[in-house]
Amino acid sequence: MVGIVVNENEPIDRALKRFKKKYERSGVLKEFKKRAFFTKPSVKKRMKKVKAIRRAQRTEAEEKM
Repeated sequence: MVGIVVNENEPIDRALKRFKKKYERSGVLKEFKKRAFFTKPSVKKRMKKVKAIRRAQRTEAEEKM
């Protein structure tokens, strides 16, 4: 569970911003979206291959620069 301690004399908007950042980094929302529906193992494998190809292309393009 994600939580923060609000310091004394800290504006609520700054505390909210810290909470949002911590929440995003923890991956809670990403995990929720992943579990929202079932993906077949074959589709997962295909998506994993596509991600690897994109990652390789991106690193190759960065090396050329």
